[in-house]
Amino acid sequence: MAQHQFQTEVSRLLHLIIHSLYSNREIFLRELVSNASDALDKLKYLTVADEAYKSLSFDPRIDISFNKDAKTLTISDNGIGMNEADLVDSLGTIARSGTRAFLEKLADDAKKDSNLIGQFGVGFYSAFMVADKIEVITRKAAEGSAWKWTSDGKEGYEIEAAARDSQGTTVILHLTEEGTEYTNRWSIEDIIKRYSNHVAFPIYLTYDEKEYDDKGKEKSSKTKTDRINSGTALWRRSKSELKEEDYNEFYKSLGTQFGGDTDEPLFYIHTKAEGALEYSTLFYIPKKAPFDMYNVDYKPGVKLYVKRVFITDDDKELMPTWLRFVRGVIDSEDLPLNVSREILQQNKVLLNIKSASVKKILSELKIISENNKEKWETFVSQFNRPLKEGLYQDYANRDSIQELVRFKSTAVEEGWTSFAEYVSRMKSDQKHIYYIAGGNEQTLRSSPLLEAYRAKEIEVLIMDDEIDELVIPSLHSYTQSKDSGGDKADGKTESQSWELKAVNRAGADEELGEKQDKAAEKEAKPVIEKIKKALGDKVKEVKLSRRLHDSPSCIVADENDPSMQMAQMLRAMGQTEMPEIKPILEVNGDHPIVVGLKDTDDEERIADTAAVLLDQALLVEGVKIKDPADFVKRLNRLLSK
Repeated sequence: MAQHQFQTEVSRLLHLIIHSLYSNREIFLRELVSNASDALDKLKYLTVADEAYKSLSFDPRIDISFNKDAKTLTISDNGIGMNEADLVDSLGTIARSGTRAFLEKLADDAKKDSNLIGQFGVGFYSAFMVADKIEVITRKAAEGSAWKWTSDGKEGYEIEAAARDSQGTTVILHLTEEGTEYTNRWSIEDIIKRYSNHVAFPIYLTYDEKEYDDKGKEKSSKTKTDRINSGTALWRRSKSELKEEDYNEFYKSLGTQFGGDTDEPLFYIHTKAEGALEYSTLFYIPKKAPFDMYNVDYKPGVKLYVKRVFITDDDKELMPTWLRFVRGVIDSEDLPLNVSREILQQNKVLLNIKSASVKKILSELKIISENNKEKWETFVSQFNRPLKEGLYQDYANRDSIQELVRFKSTAVEEGWTSFAEYVSRMKSDQKHIYYIAGGNEQTLRSSPLLEAYRAKEIEVLIMDDEIDELVIPSLHSYTQSKDSGGDKADGKTESQSWELKAVNRAGADEELGEKQDKAAEKEAKPVIEKIKKALGDKVKEVKLSRRLHDSPSCIVADENDPSMQMAQMLRAMGQTEMPEIKPILEVNGDHPIVVGLKDTDDEERIADTAAVLLDQALLVEGVKIKDPADFVKRLNRLLSK
């Protein structure tokens, strides 16, 4: 028997493993099964690629058993196995971790670099969370000798000769009192189905099935062995061998994960990437938005697997927030199995997979938008708002997202339109894309601000989602790329941009082409002054409007101020320290109400009329007025006269 002393502060490292890398103890079984699966994978490859192994009888399997009385749990495989040198090298990795300084670096950087952790036997040593002694009996394929490794994970380990009928490895855990909760069939099956259900090799559980009489006394017992994993991963199969029903059934089978959705998905996106990164993804778009889509604590819908082994299903880093409605699976060949949630957030491999997945999803959404109107309208009705969040959050993909978002429009009575469709309908001399934002579609369609645009047959986009007030100003413009075709030998694309203009901004009317009549402006000046004096500091300015045709007044925002709706929204979000935003009041100099003030010096009438012109302009734009009682009182006085 060879005695080996650990060369590092093992207890300190084990403390790090147990308390920093794993959020729950049951993860140890996932790690041991994954090690067994890797051993089977290696031997499977050698039986095909290496002449020395081709004659081996190989029926790959993983076996699990437990003994409640002896407090042991056993995991066995018939994979590649290990010899004495392999045991020192593989299970002794923890003994080669070096100096105190290295341990300090590991403690500091463990959550930053998963590859650093992957160099150690962390997965195997996680078993010390539930065991105070571990025995490993192993025999390397194509070799005759077997070996036994034993350790309590504290002082060191022993290696001695042993006996084993065939190649493979058996790990025997001598469980602590807390660890005995894993000496029952139900716990083991639950863990395997949750984490290792899609491991490619069969996993069998051996247990005693007992029968009891009416008094609860055991009357018979027989040993049973059942397979407890499915062994198939649909996302790993070729798309050519799968039917739509297969995809739909898989989606339904994961209904609990997907918020209880038992309906068929709207569509799915299946990708297998090979090359610098190897991974498979299967994403689903539901027909209906998840019930918690707008909750801060929404449940993410994408599961992460590494080599078919389940890692996590509640990591919000797997998809950007604006794609939180996506459901499905990411399965990587390049991530280490022993990886924590914190490490995942900074892992470069996962970041690259995430980036490629987002681009693939956007590409597929574009295809759907162009080729399947019915599906696309369903998608827009459910997920248009999260896409708009993407415009605000995801600068790298903004160009792709802006082609997918949809809006209401004065040119479309029902349904949606895109920026590209708007541009295709623009007048030849039009330089901007016009929009009006607010809280209610019907209110916006009836806004006095649209009167001049409607008269000139200029289309205006209706932004009736509260998020539009945040998103569209940040977008600034819409850029459309066009293929230059055969005109240029270099095959480059040329693009054209149109600035987005809010019609409720003070300067928006300047592009309407209507010049202010100097005579009319001079004639209206006394009335404007009367209204301005009456309103005082309730408004930022009073102006003669050139955008109003039928209505007496409207409000607009200064170019440097948020709109009244935006101000209301910010206050609702708790920004109480925000200064009061004062609107600019524009009045129609030809309207009888305004004309009626020209020859009067009745200060009460002027004050009442000015206040009503302001309040009704606010009401039309969906803005709450400060004093409804005062508005009614003034209106009644005017009506009585």
